[in-house]
Amino acid sequence: MNRLANSTSPYLLQHANNPVDWYPWGPEALQKARDENKLIIVSIGYSACHWCHVMEHESFEDEQVAAVMNEYFVCIKVDREERPDVDQIYMSAVQLISGRGGWPLNCICLPDQRPIYAGTYFKKNDWTSLLFNLADYFKQKPEDAYEYAERLTDGIRKYESIGFVAEQPEYSKSDLEIIVNNWKKYFDAAEGGMGRAPKFPMPNNWQFLIRYAYLMQDEEIAGLAKLTLQKMAEGGIYDHLGGGFARYSVDGLWHVPHFEKMLYDNGQLISLYSEAYTWQPDELYRQIVDEIIEFAARELLSPEGGFYSALDADSEGVEGKFYTFDKGEVDRILGTESQLFCIYYHITDEGNWEEEQTNILFKRGHDNDLAEAIGISVPEMLESITTSRKKLFDARAKRIRPGLDNKILASWNGLMLRGLCDAYRAFYQPKYLELALRNAGFIVDNLLNHGRIIRVYRNDADTEQNGKEAFLDDYANIIDAFIALYEVTFDEQWLQHAVQLTDNAIDHYFDDVSGMFYFTADDDELLIARKSEIMDGVIPSSNSVMARNLQKLGLLFDNQQYTEIAEQQLRNIMPHIAKYGSAYSNWGMLLLEQVFGTSEVAIVGDKAEALRIGMEKNYVPNKIILGGTKGSLPLLRDKFTGRTQIFVCKDKTCGLPADTIDEALKQIEA
Repeated sequence: MNRLANSTSPYLLQHANNPVDWYPWGPEALQKARDENKLIIVSIGYSACHWCHVMEHESFEDEQVAAVMNEYFVCIKVDREERPDVDQIYMSAVQLISGRGGWPLNCICLPDQRPIYAGTYFKKNDWTSLLFNLADYFKQKPEDAYEYAERLTDGIRKYESIGFVAEQPEYSKSDLEIIVNNWKKYFDAAEGGMGRAPKFPMPNNWQFLIRYAYLMQDEEIAGLAKLTLQKMAEGGIYDHLGGGFARYSVDGLWHVPHFEKMLYDNGQLISLYSEAYTWQPDELYRQIVDEIIEFAARELLSPEGGFYSALDADSEGVEGKFYTFDKGEVDRILGTESQLFCIYYHITDEGNWEEEQTNILFKRGHDNDLAEAIGISVPEMLESITTSRKKLFDARAKRIRPGLDNKILASWNGLMLRGLCDAYRAFYQPKYLELALRNAGFIVDNLLNHGRIIRVYRNDADTEQNGKEAFLDDYANIIDAFIALYEVTFDEQWLQHAVQLTDNAIDHYFDDVSGMFYFTADDDELLIARKSEIMDGVIPSSNSVMARNLQKLGLLFDNQQYTEIAEQQLRNIMPHIAKYGSAYSNWGMLLLEQVFGTSEVAIVGDKAEALRIGMEKNYVPNKIILGGTKGSLPLLRDKFTGRTQIFVCKDKTCGLPADTIDEALKQIEA
């Protein structure tokens, strides 16, 4: 076994038996490279990554390839989920070199960590040839290598950098229209999502677009959002037996997924479908939310109450084997029910996934049309489908399961906790709140340490191994989740935690010069660049989440410092949003709140909880809600008069107390 054998990372442990002399990222490997003047291979991936497994099998398990790597390089394996700071730097390198990125990410660096070449997946012969060429280049032309590394590192430092904007612009609806009009040419009006493959769910994109459609009264965008939510839920990207979404579909029809299931996707998709239900109720949305939560509680929840990171794409070395069926197996399990089920989910003898000659369950078309064509009622058809799904689920459960990445990441648990809070506010299911409170308790007990965050927790690791560096995304997403948990409980302890974490984030991550937050803390390991995460991707950027947190906390606590930082962040970003809306959707939601304002809805009195539940049934995306039977927030002072009332405030002005939800809504809409 190599030096990864003592790692706590499931991804690193997958490589512990490779003949490659892997080191984990750390002082030992970096010092060895300097002492021996050797190039460094930084190879980055994650445990659920299919192509990471393929490259490992083809190259890193090969004795001859390993001999080349060990002879000429110091080889370092990095779990991108544990060290996103390292991944961020070398992902910038590969994007600057090739214009694209992804995992596995393989970067060749000088002994001082500065990259000279980067790429993603390499076939075995290409990889070996590349290594020989680069080793020879460094030996024959070291001056050229150092000169190129200097230029590339300068590009990395400037990549995704943002200038300071001092002057406050006037925001308007036209700013929002320009963003969305530029974005429209990328939409797929037939299948939803973006008009290209692969297709990612991008929950934050659609959350912004739903809010935009509602506030701007844009029926075209509303229709596209509903189409996308329906197509994703009916596609093969969704697990129709066990619930939960895969990371993306490789095609443009949401049909063939890349089968890994990630906590961060599913937490955000709970939020998206919950909000969509409040916006325009559809029982499909309710079903999806409930099934994702059931999946997460069944397969990703640790005994302590934290959520694990991911399920692998592969089982028994085959991508998607756990999730797919041949028709003969379906016939044997379902018997006479099989014909209807196969029609409903497009299961064929030859297989609907031609590459593997097997079937991925996916649905197309409306239930009414299908039931009419078959000649049965919709309730009768759906009852049969539900029974058959349960039988196939039970049969599938006996298979060899995909690997579980049992890291518990602070950032991703924040996303899941937020999702549970959003589901509770949309559907008022006590089990959702119970799970949210259990998870929040786990976070407080295991991931917080004197106002700082521990990023990675594993119950089979000692305290020192769990104390990995935390990054801005950990702070941002946990703060966001605690604010959401306050809004559904009116328990101010969650806001107290949020404020403590916010103040620590400002102390250790905020840059007064740029007006933005760094991704790494001022007392973290010093890398070749200290970068800020600006653009929203499959997960909203840590800066955009922090900006929205600060805007909410600034209102809740009447804290001018928080408000001013959020306003500065948005000013800095505004020149960039219109060009590429998809990469700034969370910033777009902050802009929506600036244009339309944010209503502060305080509900106080003995019946505050009943009124809160009633208020949440109405779609008001640009609000924060506070109250209860007691409270110390500035807006709640002098509000506890013994009566149950609703106070609506906006721009530091409050209306008359309202006794009913309808009265309060009239004030919000005025």
